[in-house]
This record gives sequence, C-alpha cells and structure tokens, in this order.
Amino acid sequence: MDPLLKLLHDNAALKPAQLASMLNQSEAEVAAKIKSYEAEHVILGYRTVLNEEKIGVDIVRAVIEVKITPERGGGFDRLAERIAKYSEVRSCYLMSGGYDLLVIVEGNNLREVATFVSEKLATIQGVVSTATHFMLKPYKEQGVLMSHEHNEERLAISP
Repeated sequence: MDPLLKLLHDNAALKPAQLASMLNQSEAEVAAKIKSYEAEHVILGYRTVLNEEKIGVDIVRAVIEVKITPERGGGFDRLAERIAKYSEVRSCYLMSGGYDLLVIVEGNNLREVATFVSEKLATIQGVVSTATHFMLKPYKEQGVLMSHEHNEERLAISP
C-alpha cells in the first residue's frame, strides 16, 4: 500500500503539511496525490470515530445475516447493490459461509430497525431469510479502542 494511503487510513485528520513532512515530500505533491486518489475513487471518503456514549447519541445498530438467491447473469451483485442503497444500511458485504450478505443497519430505535428488516429487507424478491443481531456495546470501532482505561491487571497465578 502506498505510504500516503496508509497514513491517511490510520489518521485521516492529518493535514497535507504533516503528511508531507512524514513522507519527505512537498506539500504540493501530497495534495496532488490526495486529489488524484479522490478523483480515481481510491479514497471514497473520510470518517471520524466518535465515542457516542460521551456525546449522548443513542443509535440502535444491528448486524443482519441475509441469505439470497443469486440472479442469473448478475449473481449476488445486483441484489446486494439494491440492499446497500437503503439509507438505513451502513455497510453491506458478500460473505462466505452460512449466509450470503452481512448487512449493518442503524436506526433511531429498535422499532425502526425491526420495521426495516420486516417491511423492506425481508420483502425483497430473492431474499430467502434474515437473522438479526443487535449490537449492544462497542469495545473497538474501526481499529480504535473505545475505552482508554489502562487497567493492566494480571491474573493471579495458581500452582
């Protein structure tokens, strides 16, 4: 991976001047590379990881296992892209194993998520079954630990 992309992936808040210094390049070179990556859709967006508990955000998230019937000529892609377009869907992945798609959704409350699953997702032709798992508490999000407590407790050794 390009070192510039690695640095941005690890910390998208770094400014071009900081990146240039870290990469021993000019700020103009770094800015041009970033602009090129954005134009080529290598960089698709920038996200900030928030501790929602500290700012009082109450979002309900669920992970949904979806079994689908692949379409002739389109395989899983067409149906997966249709599901991914819903505003409730945050992420959608083709998976190996016991189900075909892993869909991560968000809603303001449990009922919103349940309504999405029962009225939108499960009713799509080609969706065979769904299994919904509600996310209760995050411990790590996008590689960032949610708690910064440094309790390095060691377990007692027993003979």
